[in-house]
Amino acid sequence: MATTTAAQKRAQVKAEYDAFVAACPSRKLLDRISNKWVTLILAALGSGGSHQQGEGCVGEPRSMRYSELSRLLAGVSQKMLTQTLRSLERDGLLTRTVTPTVPVTVSYELTDLGLSLHHMMRGLKTWAETHMDDVLANRETYDTRVT
Repeated sequence: MATTTAAQKRAQVKAEYDAFVAACPSRKLLDRISNKWVTLILAALGSGGSHQQGEGCVGEPRSMRYSELSRLLAGVSQKMLTQTLRSLERDGLLTRTVTPTVPVTVSYELTDLGLSLHHMMRGLKTWAETHMDDVLANRETYDTRVT
């Protein structure tokens, strides 16, 4: 009987991840990263908070203070923003830096892992903005047909 090294066991488990299986950890991660606030936070940090109407995300990744993120993400509650930032930090997608000033300054920045996800999410955000008129037209057509 051949023995399996720890690295081989990890590789085997990784190959067996299947988001279609309810108990799979990748499903929980997919659930987290598909959240609208995660998408918008990644877009903001990945584009340095820059955004122009119709231009998608422009700018280079940079750190942003909590207050900057809060102002940029219209409609997010303080509780939701804090929870989302904590979960992204826990997953290793961003880093939180506390600077001992008065008052304390807290900033967030994407890690390499977070930046790789940002590139994927930027495409999703751009797609939503580009195709919103089509979706609205389809909804209207559907609603008139169904009612």
